[in-house]
Amino acid sequence: MSLFKIASVAAIALTLAACQSLFQPNYRTPLETTRDASEQLKPGCTTADCPLVNIDTLRFPAEPALDGIIEKRLLQMTRTSPDAPVAPTLAAYRDEFLRTAGPRYSSYLQAKVREQHDGLVIIEFSSYLDTGGAHGTPGRSFINYSRQQHKVLTLSDMLLPGQEDAFWKAAQVAHNSWLISTKLDQEAEFVKSWPFQKTQNVALTYGGVILKYETSTIAPYALGHVELKIPYPRLNGILRPELFPGRN
Repeated sequence: MSLFKIASVAAIALTLAACQSLFQPNYRTPLETTRDASEQLKPGCTTADCPLVNIDTLRFPAEPALDGIIEKRLLQMTRTSPDAPVAPTLAAYRDEFLRTAGPRYSSYLQAKVREQHDGLVIIEFSSYLDTGGAHGTPGRSFINYSRQQHKVLTLSDMLLPGQEDAFWKAAQVAHNSWLISTKLDQEAEFVKSWPFQKTQNVALTYGGVILKYETSTIAPYALGHVELKIPYPRLNGILRPELFPGRN
């Protein structure tokens, strides 16, 4: 083959590759978001202790399916018991809460992007319900949204087959590391009263896999939402290889 023909083939190949890249999403580029925040008091209330609802959420113009997923998760966080019904929309929740709320009642709901990397969007959800008691009820949650698969990843999606027990053993090691770093391992009563537990809140952050706990699960309320971190090297053979940062 002549040098001219070789050069022509190479040029065509480069052109095709360039055209293909133009029509594929760049998962290294974060999705753009818009903020949708509002606070509303109970209609007609003029006192200092008016009930209120504060909603601070996100919109993803390029990934509209994610908007509905976020709203559904925020609505799930309004439950006051596991089997309690949820409103069909955030607007409906706000209206019903304000209609029935007493003085000093308040509800805060927030969704924020914690990280975006490797085609993943990690969203952290926060809630706080105050019904006038000594302290309110805070909540936390995560979703790991795969832009490639257009879905929220479950723990089963994240792990290699048959590796769930190994994952939670790695989590227990992270829990022991947390006890040591906080010197709580030296308090026998604390270790006995607040043993390790599993959590549904798992986040595939760039710096490690984060486990977040609701208050009063593995530590007293005063310690807030405890976070445990599992370094990625400890998850070799456990986590699906394509979910390690930089490998996808």
